[in-house]
Amino acid sequence: MVAFNLDEYYPIAAAAPESYHHFMREQLFARVDILPENVHLPEGEASREEVAGACLRYEEAIREAGGIDLQLLGIGRTGHIGFNEPGSTRRSRTRIVALDYLTRRDNAAWFPSPEEVPVRALTVGIGTILDARRVVLLAFGEHKAEVIRRAFEGEPGSEIPASWLQEHASAVAVLDHAAARRLTRVREPWLTGPLADLGLAWDEAMTKRAVSWLAQKAEKAVLKLTDLDYNEGGLQELLALHGSAYDINLKVFRSLQKAITGWPAGRPHEAPSPGIRRVLVFAPHPGDDAISMGGTLIRLAEQGHEINVVYQTSGSHGVSERALVKCVRFAAAFAHSGGNEVSEHVNAAQVVPLKSAIRRIEAVQAAAVCGLSEGRLHFLNMPFYDADDGGRVPRRPLSERDVALVREMLVAVRPHQIYAAGDLNDPHGTHRLCLAALAQALKELADESWLASCTGWLYRGAWSEWDIHEIDMAVPLSPGELLHKRRAIFQHESQKDRAAFLGTEEREPAREFWQRAEDAARTAALLYDKLGFVEYEALETFSRLDLRNPPVT
Repeated sequence: MVAFNLDEYYPIAAAAPESYHHFMREQLFARVDILPENVHLPEGEASREEVAGACLRYEEAIREAGGIDLQLLGIGRTGHIGFNEPGSTRRSRTRIVALDYLTRRDNAAWFPSPEEVPVRALTVGIGTILDARRVVLLAFGEHKAEVIRRAFEGEPGSEIPASWLQEHASAVAVLDHAAARRLTRVREPWLTGPLADLGLAWDEAMTKRAVSWLAQKAEKAVLKLTDLDYNEGGLQELLALHGSAYDINLKVFRSLQKAITGWPAGRPHEAPSPGIRRVLVFAPHPGDDAISMGGTLIRLAEQGHEINVVYQTSGSHGVSERALVKCVRFAAAFAHSGGNEVSEHVNAAQVVPLKSAIRRIEAVQAAAVCGLSEGRLHFLNMPFYDADDGGRVPRRPLSERDVALVREMLVAVRPHQIYAAGDLNDPHGTHRLCLAALAQALKELADESWLASCTGWLYRGAWSEWDIHEIDMAVPLSPGELLHKRRAIFQHESQKDRAAFLGTEEREPAREFWQRAEDAARTAALLYDKLGFVEYEALETFSRLDLRNPPVT
């Protein structure tokens, strides 16, 4: 076995914990019996004068080894394979490249701060990859869905480097459902032929999806769609099944309308289940609750329900070094004003606890703005998140302890309603792991009697919104409630640096989390308006979580 890595940051020391030399050694090479001399990685420590020669030697080593038999690939959200960013030509070979801001953004959690992500890297070229005898590309998670669609349904070209794989004689993409969700055969299967050929049927969910799609495509309200719209939109099969556009329109309109409610936990004084409801909200990080469903939290509190919020991780990875130093200096100045001396120096062992404390204080302040009791805020600090890596991205898998912490919270509260993050766009998997821990805990509690009367809801955050057909509950927000929610998000001040790094003027303007959250809520309201419903200022939307059959993530 001879191994060649695709890429490496530049410049970077091989021993640095962020380097691919270190990652591959820890995760693979130290665990198998490969000969050390058969392990090859680009020379991230080469000088600027030597780097061009090092790249030529890397290509020569691949040729001397007989070429690549099996090339494993991931895909970045820019469409890069290796570190071949947009603009990479089909003939490119191993070289030094500049990293796209989106690539650096997605890799920021592996470094102490976003500013420390290298701006350059070494990568094998598109031509080198296409020379491999067999190529397997793996993509998992919703954050890869749009680039997968463009890579495999668009024309091959340098704008999406992975699209060149369409020209390879033996290349295959292995996807989970989340990564495949924007492919035509998944998102609009009726455009590929009869649904039965795909093992699908025109059930209520598929009908709602198709009609919502058609209304947006035709730029019409649902009740204004005609037989001609259905025929020209490729939905002849659905029209033939129901007989008329009117019947389909009315059915879907009522289904969409039923989702809109100002009483997310029900009216406390009404049958069939009057009384105060126990609500349990799971937030992967402190702040996810306010950003994603802050308006709904405010509404639930005003309506008198008992709300418990569970912050599953410490959120320490979201605090930049700059934000940490600022808080420590403030604490030192405050102590000094009272006649005490506190050092501004922070040693490595203090970094994670201090960053965790910052997120915890901010969460308490934000909850108070929403009208929540501090005594009903729970900080689980799930072990998978804060690995012993100096506060960088989590590297541990879920453990039984992680699941047990979630299970114990469920048993302690015995909720009538559960809310959890369904935003699987998180590039580093924290949201997916938190949802997986909840799913496993629910399976272990399947025989609990209280679970039978409990309802579950998934929310999304600043990264993406639910498609209209996925929305099972929409909570309207007034302009005043939206402003109230904004004040809650403002309490998470340590996230400003992180939010500012999420955009550049090159591709998209930097927007803070409150702006992203408000954009998402206003976009949802505008969509309902265009489909023919009442005009709202904003909507927070939720998809139903099947507690008896929780999602596998």
